[in-house]
Parts: sequence; C-alpha cells; structure tokens
Amino acid sequence: MKVYALSGKSGTGKSFQAMNLCREKNIAGIIDDGLFIYNNEIRAGRSAKRAGTKIGAIKTALFHDDEHMEETKKAIRASGADSILILGTSEGMVKKIAERLDLGEIDELIHIEDITTKEEREIAEKQRIQQGKHVVPVPAVQLKRQFSGYFMHPLRIFKGWGFGKDSFAEKSVVRPTYSYLGDFIISDKVITDIVRETAEEMDGVDNIIRTISTNRDEELTVTVLAIFHSGFSILQTGKELQHRCAEMIEKMTAFNMGHIDIEIRSLK
Repeated sequence: MKVYALSGKSGTGKSFQAMNLCREKNIAGIIDDGLFIYNNEIRAGRSAKRAGTKIGAIKTALFHDDEHMEETKKAIRASGADSILILGTSEGMVKKIAERLDLGEIDELIHIEDITTKEEREIAEKQRIQQGKHVVPVPAVQLKRQFSGYFMHPLRIFKGWGFGKDSFAEKSVVRPTYSYLGDFIISDKVITDIVRETAEEMDGVDNIIRTISTNRDEELTVTVLAIFHSGFSILQTGKELQHRCAEMIEKMTAFNMGHIDIEIRSLK
C-alpha cells in the first residue's frame, strides 16, 4: 500500500482539500480525525469532532483507544485499498497515526502550503475560529449516526472533484461539541409540536397527548401517546404515523431517528 500524508495546522482546510488530492493522485482511502473513509463512505472509526474536549479529539484522531485502532486496521485490510491519505496537524502526528494503524512508512508527505494559497488558508481559518465550522470529506447522509443532533449541512462539488474522474463528491460541514459555547437540546414540547402538526394531516388520528424523547449518542428515540379515531385500521394508522413523524422530525431537526413507539391510549 502506498501511504500519503497531508500535514497542516488545524483550520487550514486539509479536510476540504483531501478529495481534490485523492483525485489528482488516485488515492483510494482517507484517514481523517479518527475515521477511515473509502470510496466516499465511512468504513470504520469514530470522528474526533464528536469529542467533548480538544484533548479528547486529539486522542481519537491518534487512535489512542485500542478498540478504535483495531477496528480501523481491520476495515483497512478488508477494503483492499492500495493507497491511503493520512491527514494530520504535523509530520509527527501523521507518522504516529501510520504507526498505530500498521501502515508502514509514509511514501509522500504533502504540506497544506504546497497545494493551497495563503488566501485560501486564511478563509478556512476564519471559518474555523469565528464560526466553528469543520469539514468532513463524506456526504451528510454518511454522518447521520456519527453526528446525530449536531448542526450539519452538505457541500456538493460536481464533476471532477473527489473519487473518480466523472463523479461528484459531497463534503459535509459540522460544528463539533467543543466548538460550542455550551450544549443544545430539543425539548419534548418541540417534538410534540412536530408530531401534532404531522398527525393533523391524518384522518385516523384524533389527538396527540404528548411525546417522550430520549437523545442517545447516535440516535433520537420517541414515544408518542396518541388517541386514534375508531373505524380506521389501528395497525395501518400507527405505521403511517411512525413513518411520517420519523421523516418530519429528521427533516426539521439535526437528529438521526432511531425508532418511534406509538402508544394508543384510547379510541374516539
């Protein structure tokens, strides 16, 4: 396997430039902030951008945890990748990552200054410092479990960017926990309002009493307490309510839906 490395201080646009570099050099995989990305998909790892502190983020990016390291090594071997790009904030960091993942010596070391202008790096640094924006070089849909409940939006780059000459690649922007001035939550009342608005469009639902939600690390689970109309199929109405509510909650919040339970308290 040929091993490339892209080095540059934090916030200078390494993740944004990674796909461009992969296309130019026909590199199959990326190691970025604790993730192994192959053919535009997350194959293993967990993102350092989910860490609660900067120290935790650094440990994740360096595969400090043995289970995280072994899982990633296994996925790299299973992928059959013949080349890989390691991203890091220094030469020492990329070498340590290569060592932890048994990737051998780095064949080509590239510095962010070699492939970007001073103006491009200044723009990237401004977005990082002032807006807390971090780029992850995979589509937003790939990050839903990694970043459930995080502010996130996609950047789509068409034709000639990313893996493959004629493909389009999507990069995603997230705001990690440690970049916030505090945490944010979505209350049960907000979820209830979304569910009620959704249920109003359904003939078989009389009323939504309330909802109970639990936000775990990777998903949001919701229990809906409802009153249905008699004369309608309870099973069919319940399934339709589950589907519509899951779709609407995901659309209106940043959470990855786990499951929705419907409790029918009475028929009216």
